Amino acid sequence: MQTHEIIESKSNHIIKELKSLSERKYRNQSGLFIADGLRFVNEIPKSVNVDKYVFSESFAAKNDISVYKKRADTYIISDRLFADISETKNPQGIIAVCHKQEYSVKDIIKKNGFYIICEEMNDPGNLGTVIRTAHAAGVDGVILSKGSVDLYNSKVLRSTMGSVFKIPVVQEADIEETVEYMHKCGIKLFAAHLKGKKQHFQADYTKGCAFMLGNEARGLSEDSAMLCDELIKIPMPGGAESLNASVAAAVLMYEVVRQKLNV
Repeated sequence: MQTHEIIESKSNHIIKELKSLSERKYRNQSGLFIADGLRFVNEIPKSVNVDKYVFSESFAAKNDISVYKKRADTYIISDRLFADISETKNPQGIIAVCHKQEYSVKDIIKKNGFYIICEEMNDPGNLGTVIRTAHAAGVDGVILSKGSVDLYNSKVLRSTMGSVFKIPVVQEADIEETVEYMHKCGIKLFAAHLKGKKQHFQADYTKGCAFMLGNEARGLSEDSAMLCDELIKIPMPGGAESLNASVAAAVLMYEVVRQKLNV
């Protein structure tokens, strides 16, 4: 199909594919996901395989889309259909359909590495923020347990602000197997927990380490807490019972940054 042909029918196979990719099961079946928005699309590195680009009619009229043709097939759809497909409130008129990046625990774990493990993290905004912060803090990889929100959920992707392309993320990991392999690689596991005896800044993170984060509502399960080498606590002199999961993660990650910068 040529880019000057404007798709206006909901029954077109391109439209049907884009609509289906809003659901996790279809993303899993196809191995594809949608990157929506100009900044997000332009963050896609060369290492990611782009299947196709889709533009709204008005975007294509105002922008030079020929640069995208060098990488993948391009399509133009009516503004009405684009607004129907996009999950953003104010669509920018550009979408890239990309192939997922698949990693295993053994792909990313290395001696003296720095990792985040998320146990059943369900809030898309929290997960996206954790990934973005992990990228900023130089984390070597993020590992999501079974039961976590899908990495390629549109809200997760938007919250990463493109960091999903810059840091490896493992999905559907088994916590026990992950911890066992980390221990073989000399990675020490920590978790902020009510039973923690030591303040988070009193622990040593200068060697290989990982933080385990729990579910937003339930916290870290007791089984997972028992797998950790050390339980720590984040001081809250103001009296709050807990921190938002992504905020707690940021506090912990940047203590690692501070310690490594001072070594």
